[in-house]
Amino acid sequence: MILRAEDKAINWYPGHMARAKRKLVEQLSRVDVVVELCDARIPRASRNPDLGELVKNKKRLLILNKADLADEAATRAWLNHYRAQGVDCMSFDSAKGRAKDVIARIEKCASEAVARMAARGVKKTVRVMIVGVPNVGKSTFTNKVNGSSIAKTGDRPGVTRNNQWVRITPYLELLDTPGLLWPKLENQNDARALAYVGTINDMVMDQQMLAINLLELLMDIRRDAAVTRFKIKDAEARGAKLLEEACRGRGWLMPGGVADTDRGSAVVLDEFRAGKLGRLSLQHAPQKKEPEKKAPENKEPENKEPENKEPEKKEAALPVEE
Repeated sequence: MILRAEDKAINWYPGHMARAKRKLVEQLSRVDVVVELCDARIPRASRNPDLGELVKNKKRLLILNKADLADEAATRAWLNHYRAQGVDCMSFDSAKGRAKDVIARIEKCASEAVARMAARGVKKTVRVMIVGVPNVGKSTFTNKVNGSSIAKTGDRPGVTRNNQWVRITPYLELLDTPGLLWPKLENQNDARALAYVGTINDMVMDQQMLAINLLELLMDIRRDAAVTRFKIKDAEARGAKLLEEACRGRGWLMPGGVADTDRGSAVVLDEFRAGKLGRLSLQHAPQKKEPEKKAPENKEPENKEPENKEPEKKEAALPVEE
């Protein structure tokens, strides 16, 4: 009998995150703009609810990063959703995106502060803090904007452990910060979404169960891509059998023809995270509700009197007492 991944709550809040949060708060007074990165495949799950309260008094820009891995229509819908809420946001591909587009948006956010200092005859240096959950691509983003590899990067969460200032131009500096989660992941659907994209350390979870859950989700939302990529013959298979189908389809076998589910789990997760199943979004923006139409008022039917009948005299209405 296999224990399902959803039976065990997913949570990850190592000690370095608590320390990083304290350092972030200490640095806030030095920055003019906060740029928050989330994963375009899971915008809702990859936004730390604690950050909103921490940086509420700063100019902010939300960037849906890794947009090249997400469905384009879904990303547009998320951007429209956030803009309707008054959130300044944009999408970005850290691998191929243009640094000048981001710099222009940052300069727009900081324009008021720059203008105030210019009125005093001072050329202001704009300082920007980059925040977000682990493995959302903050360091890669910083390097892209900078044009060279200064910030340390990696394909696993927790690579950045300390704040790091990077000078982009003589008057623009970025502060790359460690990825921050929140102490308790209450919504386990969002927690699994974070795990699928590699935000949570794989070592604290059962990889086989995580891969099974991901495969089941892919079979629901993009069956054609999953069947083709993993050469799945039984498209109705679920649970451990579905993972074994993927292993047999791709030839991940041990001696005796036994499915190598350890290897299979790792590759399934890695290939999804690398976008090898195509552009996929696991979360979609809330549908815009249409305004409810008011029901037409029921009018009393007019009683037509016979033509040969004299109209009945009506008594004058009594005044209404107030």
